[in-house]
Amino acid sequence: MNDRSADILYYMLWLILPISALAARRIPMRDTFKMALAWVAIFGVLFVLVEVWQQAFGVGAGLGGFFGG
Repeated sequence: MNDRSADILYYMLWLILPISALAARRIPMRDTFKMALAWVAIFGVLFVLVEVWQQAFGVGAGLGGFFGG
């Protein structure tokens, strides 16, 4: 097993924790998807705001022109 496959196995094991917690609570799938979409939107907006701030003020490494900069 190389380092990459060990990393994949490690992250898969970490994903079991929140998935099993959701399964134990028996939350309806529709509500689960809505919550997941809300979290993706929150982190997406924060990601874009930080990237724009870094581009505007020249702070940090940025993403090397992810937004065309």
